Amino acid sequence: MPGQDNAFEMRRLEALSNTIFGVAMTLLAYDLPRKQIATDNPDWAALWSTYESPVLALLLGFVIAGMFWYSHQRRLVYAEEGTRLAFIGNLFFLLTIVALPLSTGLYGRYPAAPDVIALFALHLAAIAVLNLILWLMAAAPRGDWGILAASVFTAIVFVVAVLVAFVWPRRAAYFWMSAFVAPALAAYFERRQH
Repeated sequence: MPGQDNAFEMRRLEALSNTIFGVAMTLLAYDLPRKQIATDNPDWAALWSTYESPVLALLLGFVIAGMFWYSHQRRLVYAEEGTRLAFIGNLFFLLTIVALPLSTGLYGRYPAAPDVIALFALHLAAIAVLNLILWLMAAAPRGDWGILAASVFTAIVFVVAVLVAFVWPRRAAYFWMSAFVAPALAAYFERRQH
C-alpha cells in the first residue's frame, strides 16, 4: 500500500469474513436438536412434523449464506483494494450475515407468522442491497458494469420479496428461491466477458 494512504487491502477481510460466514452457517443448525418432540417414542412422522419447518429454514438459510459467501469471495478477489468506506461497508455486510441465524431461526420456528416472514424478507433484502452496493463500489472505478448482473438480479428478487411478504406472506418464499439463479448468472456473464 505504499503511496496510497486511503487504500485498504480487501483480501485482509478474507479470514474475518470466512470465519463469520462459517460461524453463521453453523449456528443455523444450533437450535434444531433442542426442539421437543411430542412423543417419547418418535417415528418418522413425529420427527418430520417437529422438525419440518426448522430444517427447511436451515436449508434455505444455508444456501442463502453460501450464495452470499460466494459473491463476497468473488468481490474480494475482484477488488483487491478499497476505500475506507468500502471497508466499513464490508463490515456492515458481515454484520447482516452474523444476524442470519437469528432471522432464519425465527422463520423456522414461526413459518406462518406474517410479521416473521416480513422480518426475514427485510433481512434478506438488506443483505442483498448491501452486497450490491459493495459490488458497485468495486466495479464503478473500473467501469466494469457487466460484473454487477448477478448482484442486481439478487437485490431485485429480495426487494420484490419484501413487497410480496407484506401483501402475500406465504408466497415470499417462492421469490427467495428464485434468487438461487444468481450464481449461475454470475458464471454466465463472466464466461461472456472472457
